[in-house]
Amino acid sequence: MVYDVDMRKVGDYRRLERVVKGFANRRRLEILDVLKREPELSVEEIADRLNIGYMNTSDHVRRLAIAGLVLKRNEGVMVRHRLTPRAESILVFCKKLE
Repeated sequence: MVYDVDMRKVGDYRRLERVVKGFANRRRLEILDVLKREPELSVEEIADRLNIGYMNTSDHVRRLAIAGLVLKRNEGVMVRHRLTPRAESILVFCKKLE
């Protein structure tokens, strides 16, 4: 059987997959939660709050940014991070699943 696939839907599913994979990790969920409570943290500050390594934290924050869940803002030599509205919605969704 052959199905006619709407290519727009395939693209939509791929974007959705990127978002879901972006937060489908316990450390990334913890990072989102920390940034909800304390916006504008640097990677070093996030790592300190969660007691995880800087490089590990940096990689997780990068993946969250790629998924469109974290925004970065330069402040001198520091980079500050905050949640996007989509990330806020995801945290609400995740709380409902608990």
